[in-house]
Amino acid sequence: MMNPNFLKGVVLGLFMVMGCSQAAKAQWKVRENIPLDSIRLSDPCILADQKTNMYYMTGTGGWLWKSEDLKRWTGPFRVAEASEIPWAGERPAIWAAELHAYKGKYYYFATFTNQETIIDTVDGTEVPRRASHVLVSDQPDGPYEPVGEEDYLPEDWATLDGTFWEEDGIPYMVFCHEWLQAGDGTMEMIQLKPDLSGSIGESKLLFLASESPWSRRRVDGKVLPNQVTDGPYLFRTATGRLGMIWTSWVFEAYTQGVAYSESGKLEGPWVQEEEPITPPNFGHGMLFQTFEGNWLMVAHSHREENGRYIRIPNLFEIDLSGGELEVLGPYR
Repeated sequence: MMNPNFLKGVVLGLFMVMGCSQAAKAQWKVRENIPLDSIRLSDPCILADQKTNMYYMTGTGGWLWKSEDLKRWTGPFRVAEASEIPWAGERPAIWAAELHAYKGKYYYFATFTNQETIIDTVDGTEVPRRASHVLVSDQPDGPYEPVGEEDYLPEDWATLDGTFWEEDGIPYMVFCHEWLQAGDGTMEMIQLKPDLSGSIGESKLLFLASESPWSRRRVDGKVLPNQVTDGPYLFRTATGRLGMIWTSWVFEAYTQGVAYSESGKLEGPWVQEEEPITPPNFGHGMLFQTFEGNWLMVAHSHREENGRYIRIPNLFEIDLSGGELEVLGPYR
């Protein structure tokens, strides 16, 4: 992946590769004692489940890995199918899944893409039906099935990377309206029903990709704001400050930054930090607390090799004890 403009001709083909045939699923072998740096997984998310005393890692593709210590992993297990989502088609691509424990159940927030349904054409690029949807299970390792049949987001929007946040007892989804359709990618919030079976009302704009001072691109020799919003994840520091990590590009480097809400509420206003928080080519991260009480961030490393994207989960130690998120370095 070179830059956002390069993505136009590549990203749709990547989704097709992510979809697995039934024969491939049957042949897939579960492996044991796999070190984290030997796993290829985009958009990683780790749930530290207190009930089972186990770490569960998911991401793009509908797969799940398990670990007792974050060092050695067992998997992958196929935990999500989308055949029961009416609009998603037979074998949609599954992107950027997250696991969230909520009110005694486990919820799987993921982006599904139906390549057969085209909702828009922008600058000659067809935009397929793509949206975040919510699945549920009684167990952290699934299987996960749709909570309900309702759409969560507008059917004529290409949306992605939905994440979960609860504020004042009300559940919300935070998601991106994709730059391929919107031009300037957005970060949005929408209220969810109490059982997460659908959404309530319309979404509200939180910020635009172009508001970030650290993300940049070159167009015809000019340096411009980047237009990509990707991978939001919300957190609070020890002082109660509300923050959001999210990912964009610094020219050709996939990179993650952070924004903070001035009001301390989800609706913002959101102010972007001046500098990114990860090294170049690390992004789409999320935060979790280990069973020992340490705060970590998992994000994938990103490189292109022979026309293919190589993405490997990496752990970073972070400090939330003050008023802002500080990345201390790789976790070993």
